[in-house]
Amino acid sequence: MTVFDWLNEITVKKTPPNDFTQENWDDWNSYMVHRFLSMNINYIDIVNFVQNINPQNKKEIYTIYREMIPKRKVWNKYIKNQNKKDSKEIAKIIANKLSIGSDEANSYIPMLGKEGVTEVLSDLGYEKKEITKLIKTI
Repeated sequence: MTVFDWLNEITVKKTPPNDFTQENWDDWNSYMVHRFLSMNINYIDIVNFVQNINPQNKKEIYTIYREMIPKRKVWNKYIKNQNKKDSKEIAKIIANKLSIGSDEANSYIPMLGKEGVTEVLSDLGYEKKEITKLIKTI
């Protein structure tokens, strides 16, 4: 069973926990179930409560979710991370230019913004194609 099968069991089918085989329980992943259920704003309080239970108590977690979540088909929108990756390469370039550490340069990148970083890179002689490639990571 996949995590989506488990979510379907919790929200729609409501199968009793003893009806699953040991092989089914081996497929259970408490972390992923918590993660996907927490994407629904209506279930955040329930998930927050259930996360305090030891993840190895699979049947207990399933039973609580099964009893507390209403029986209906729901779509839990997956919320992606909005933070973009820090560019180590840009930080290294800025650190060399300003004679500072790369950690400090990482904190300067958001302050400079894309325009400021573009200006620094062009001052250092980088070509437009290289600058465009590097700016994508900001």
